[in-house]
Amino acid sequence: MASGSKKVIYAALIGNGLIAVTKFFAAFATGSSAMMSEGVHSLVDTGNQVLLLYGLKAAAKPADKDFPFGHGKEIYFWSFVVAILIFAVGAGISLYEGIHHVLHPAEISNPMINYIVLSLAMVFEAGALYIAYKEFNKARGTKGTFEAVRHGKDPTLFVVLFEDSAAMLGLFFAFIGVYLAQITGNAVWDGVASILIGCILGGTAFWLAYETKGLLIGERADQKTIDGIHTILKGHKGIRNINEVLTLHMGPEFVLVNISLEFADEQKTGEIEAIIHMMDREIKAAFPNVKRIFIEAEDHS
Repeated sequence: MASGSKKVIYAALIGNGLIAVTKFFAAFATGSSAMMSEGVHSLVDTGNQVLLLYGLKAAAKPADKDFPFGHGKEIYFWSFVVAILIFAVGAGISLYEGIHHVLHPAEISNPMINYIVLSLAMVFEAGALYIAYKEFNKARGTKGTFEAVRHGKDPTLFVVLFEDSAAMLGLFFAFIGVYLAQITGNAVWDGVASILIGCILGGTAFWLAYETKGLLIGERADQKTIDGIHTILKGHKGIRNINEVLTLHMGPEFVLVNISLEFADEQKTGEIEAIIHMMDREIKAAFPNVKRIFIEAEDHS
């Protein structure tokens, strides 16, 4: 999963970096507000990829005395920061540029440069989007796209997927804005396109923040894992009742499990220890993402 995430991020980083340079060149050469917004969009996306890579590196640090369960939630934190940056910087500047050019329209000079840059950007973004969607498909398995995003535990995959999708949509609006400004002679269309790009970025940021918030606070494991743990526990005759099974994602590939069980009264201490050892081994073998298991013996009543 981590290697797939890095592959997606590196592809987006290279693509967005090159695209940002060409967009800013076109914006300064033609005076297009939509192109300036797109340049900011790509620059923000480039910075976001750097933050996600840092998050992956930080999340891989081993556990220590201050963080006994590791640093896996680092990637959740930095994914949330990325969502905030998209909103604060990307959407904010795009909306400002758009409103400014609607109130004070400026004629676009040599729009052909914009068309060339936008066409190249679409090609680069399409390549990055293809890689992101391909890795996302591997991770989601048989789940639908919406379900996979809602229940996915590796935010880097859907963050980049959302970014690239928003980028393609933004390029489309920028292209339409420049075209309408050219054929109508009304530069207001260029500003309108910039406002629409800002709205796209704002909506994307809101959705990403919503999805990563749950991971940052602490989401349970997927239902398949929880049901599987229950099945394993029920397979041991020495257990009278399963009081509680609590799970928590400490990172995309680290699940913490807390189990409360009522053992049969006739079970001796040595037998209970043997059962706990077997359950621990069986659960970790069936679900490799489960790294730590705490089992508490208590009376259900």
